[in-house]
Amino acid sequence: MTIVHTVQGRRILVAVNGDLDLTSAAPLRDALDELLERYRDKALVLDLSDVEFIDSSGLGVILGRFRKMGDRPFSLVGVRPSVKAVLELAGITDLLPVTDATRSVVKDQR
Repeated sequence: MTIVHTVQGRRILVAVNGDLDLTSAAPLRDALDELLERYRDKALVLDLSDVEFIDSSGLGVILGRFRKMGDRPFSLVGVRPSVKAVLELAGITDLLPVTDATRSVVKDQR
């Protein structure tokens, strides 16, 4: 898995490439926590367009960062149908904005 981030205005855009599972959950969690600590006043946009699989470990990372964000905006973009189905089953789509159109979300949040 690779993790690439950019800071765009008032948000951190983090692109994840690869499966979000037991093997990759800890490195992603650590990277996100470091970014959230460094940029305490910014929203988080997690781009999952290159993630084809997510398991309970990946869900845990997302839910943990949701709690850590407090009242700061947090959204998931570029979500593939197979990943979205898992997010829906876990109830994450009821907590966070989730979309499969990365560009429109990035433009709307500026």
